[in-house]
Amino acid sequence: MQQKTYTGQPVIRLNNGVDIPALGFGVWQMEDLQECENAVIKAIEVGYRMIDTASIYLNETAVGNAVKNSGVDRDELFITSKLWVQDHGYEKAKSAFQRTLDRLQLDYLDMYLIHWPFGDFLGAWKALEELYHEGKIKAIGVCNFTIEKMEELKAHSTVLPVINQIELHPIFQQKELQVYNRENNIVTQPWSPLGNGNAGLLDDNEKLKEIASKYNKTVAQVILRWHLQEGFCVIPKSVTPSRIEENFNVFDFELTEDEMNVVRSLDTGKRLFFDPKDPAWEEKMLNSVADI
Repeated sequence: MQQKTYTGQPVIRLNNGVDIPALGFGVWQMEDLQECENAVIKAIEVGYRMIDTASIYLNETAVGNAVKNSGVDRDELFITSKLWVQDHGYEKAKSAFQRTLDRLQLDYLDMYLIHWPFGDFLGAWKALEELYHEGKIKAIGVCNFTIEKMEELKAHSTVLPVINQIELHPIFQQKELQVYNRENNIVTQPWSPLGNGNAGLLDDNEKLKEIASKYNKTVAQVILRWHLQEGFCVIPKSVTPSRIEENFNVFDFELTEDEMNVVRSLDTGKRLFFDPKDPAWEEKMLNSVADI
């Protein structure tokens, strides 16, 4: 397999031998398509090479336009999208994948993920396995899978997920799931690494501010550095050009073990977002229909 190279930034080797940039750019909640396209172009200019979108974000077209207009060769980029719940099942997943490719204006994806472990995700995974073997996807993985759902998937699959993309930030660290992923050679990818701009975390935590001051960095940069040193593959997001640059400027310092432990100590065990074990959330997702 010919590896892509991502100049000047660390990579993580996935369990199928594919390399993924350790730091990427997420586009969740970017509903203004022009703003999204501009943000992705800016991110690529700054140096990001991994872009993470999803069909339910309704901005794949903007991401595709940005990739096309970025001036960077497609083969130098790592593009991820995700399959939404309403398209679970073998045949529906195949069709949804093609729609995603069409919107992104691509002929393959670097990574494709099952967004939530609801409905017929096993049928969907079979479709992803076939697309992977056909070379249309370089790596396949999941999002928001609990240990129980991961075990169910493993029992009915021939390809191990490369990544489990989950809610993870200093306030909610999912340490048991971290250990499970690591023991099964699955990369942990936090989808809200900064706690969605949580003020108590970014603005009011004196210990984090002290660490940031030591390195002449922001608290957000300290937190992103913590993620990277924990071995996570992280995808911060912003539409603000200065923040896009700030979030990428985290490769020129290193936290001590004591400083890592300061961040680890902030874990409250409480989610800020949706719980994959919540029956009400599962029912809502299974009954929702989006124009994708």
